[in-house]
Amino acid sequence: MSAVIMDGKALAAKIKDHVREQVEKMERKPGLAVVLVGENPASKVYVNGKKKDCSQCGIYSEEYVLPGETTQEELLDLIGVLNQREDIDGLLVQFPLPGHLDGKAVELAIRPDKDVDCVHPANMGYLMMGEETLWPCTPAGVMRLLAEYEIEPRGKRCVVVGRSNIVGKPQAMLMLWGDATVTVCHTKTPDLAAECRQADILVSAAGHTGLITGDMIKPGAVVVDVAVNRNAEGKLCGDVVFEEAVDKVSYITPVPGGVGPVTRAMLMENTLRAARRHGK
Repeated sequence: MSAVIMDGKALAAKIKDHVREQVEKMERKPGLAVVLVGENPASKVYVNGKKKDCSQCGIYSEEYVLPGETTQEELLDLIGVLNQREDIDGLLVQFPLPGHLDGKAVELAIRPDKDVDCVHPANMGYLMMGEETLWPCTPAGVMRLLAEYEIEPRGKRCVVVGRSNIVGKPQAMLMLWGDATVTVCHTKTPDLAAECRQADILVSAAGHTGLITGDMIKPGAVVVDVAVNRNAEGKLCGDVVFEEAVDKVSYITPVPGGVGPVTRAMLMENTLRAARRHGK
C-alpha cells in the first residue's frame, strides 16, 4: 500500500485564495491583531507567518511585540483597547506566555466575537453544544483536510491522541459532530497501542516524538499528525514515525507541510468570518 500524502500547503493556498477573493469584495477590510509577549523564537516565526498570510489575503494586520517583563495589567489593558476598536475583528494572543502571566485571565479578556482561535470559554462552550462559533484553527484545519480528500468521518472510529484545550478536546468534539465514534487518549492511557489500532482515523496531537509507531496503526487507516516536534538531530517531526506508517496507511499528513499551513489559513478564514459578523 502506498499512502496519499495530504498536501497542506496546497490546501492552505486554496483557502487563502478564497479569502482574498471575498475580502476584495468588501468595502471595509477585516482586521487582525496579534500580540506576542517575550522572545520565544518559535512564537516569533508563527507571528511573522501570520503577518505574511494577512498580506496575501488583503487583511489589515497589526503586530504587538511586548517585552517579556510586561505585567498582567499592561497586557489586559492592551487587550481591552483592541477589544473596542472597530477596525480590529480578530484578536490573537500568542501562547505560551511568560510564566508570571495568567493565561486563563488573558483568554477570558478576549471578546468572544473577536476570539479567532477559540480560546474563550464561551466559544469552547458553544463548540461543545454544537452552536455556531469560531472554531479553533488547528482542529478546523484537520476537518478541512479530511474534507479536501473526501474522507468522511461519519460512521468511522476516530482516535484522538492528546487532550489539550486548543487541539485534543475540540478535535474530539468536531469529529463527534461529524458523526464519528470518538475515543480520546493521551500519554497516560493504558495500552495506547491497542487503542490506536482501532482507529479508522487517527489524529495525534500529544507532542511526543516517536510516540506512534507503525505497529500501532491499523492498515489502511487515515493518519493526521498535528504535532510539531524536533528529534535528536533537530529535525522537525510529528508524533508519528512517518517512515513506519507511510506504507501501511491510506492517507497521512507530513510534518512539516501538513496540518500547519492549513491552521494558519483557517486563522484567515476565521478573521473573515468575524468581520462579516461585525457587519463588514
